[in-house]
Amino acid sequence: MFIPKTIIFEKGTREYEIGIKIYNYFKDKENIKIIQLKNNRIKENIPGDNLFDFYREGKNTLVVGIKRGMKFQTCKPSAHYQLPLMSGCIGQCEYCYLNTNLGERPYMRINVNIDDILAQAENYIKERLPEETIFEGSATSDPVPIEPYSHALKKTIEYFAQSQHGRFRFVTKYTDIDTLLDIEHKGNSEIRFTLNTNRVIKDYENRTPSMEKRIEASKKIIQAGYPMGFLIAPVFLYDGWKKDYQHLLLSIKESLPRKMPHPLTFEVISHRYTTRAKNIITEVFPDTNLPMNDAERTSKYGQFGYRKFVYSKENIAEIKEFFTEKINSIFDNKIIKYII
Repeated sequence: MFIPKTIIFEKGTREYEIGIKIYNYFKDKENIKIIQLKNNRIKENIPGDNLFDFYREGKNTLVVGIKRGMKFQTCKPSAHYQLPLMSGCIGQCEYCYLNTNLGERPYMRINVNIDDILAQAENYIKERLPEETIFEGSATSDPVPIEPYSHALKKTIEYFAQSQHGRFRFVTKYTDIDTLLDIEHKGNSEIRFTLNTNRVIKDYENRTPSMEKRIEASKKIIQAGYPMGFLIAPVFLYDGWKKDYQHLLLSIKESLPRKMPHPLTFEVISHRYTTRAKNIITEVFPDTNLPMNDAERTSKYGQFGYRKFVYSKENIAEIKEFFTEKINSIFDNKIIKYII
């Protein structure tokens, strides 16, 4: 569970249920600074004379805000739309793709007007009838570490439990999921866990739970009857990568129940980065050994117009062949959604 050093409330946020919950939870706790904004200028309330220091202070800050515009971004290939409940993450993963568009906003932010957000989701659902519409709750965040006191995911899951044509999914590296285990979900929400090899977690995923703890949390999700899956990302190619990723897949197989109410889903994403992310990463983590040599990659443009540096076509083909063969041979009841 995320215990911030600083909580910043934008104007009007303490008039909403979630804002009230967060304030009441932390108001009497020691060593937590609570700031009530009058002008909604967030950055000037986070110390740090340079990006290195600002990043670290931001990672210990929770901003309680209100979502203003209600146009949802698309979210290929994970879902039809992003569901903008939150942004940011408490982790300090050196490769994080959020550095491209949130590099100067490293703080965790939650939007308290969740009823407005869900109402807009309903509008998108109606536009696509009779097809199902899938919403991704973690496109720009890891929403789980603040769930024990915000209950934003709980409310969202209960909302989609009553939806005939709306579906919700989110992915996390964190294990604070106990408040989600005893609620009505009707199988309409899928919870996934991001996993990687022990080497990648040790080298790059600072301030995150171990692989074993994430798999243990995934067992609880399965036992609670949720659809469940794994996002294996980002895949790095290094000496021994196939052996390590095979060990990861076998660890999943050995740890999970034999009988599951839903097929396991797998999404596999190879490592990629943008120039903007690279510049921020090298400033925030000056000693990183993250492989970001442009000359060793192929460049392409993503759905939001960012130029990305990805592995070569031959490397991607090898990744696809490896994970397709291993997942199909190790797991029986599974769905491979994509490997990119």
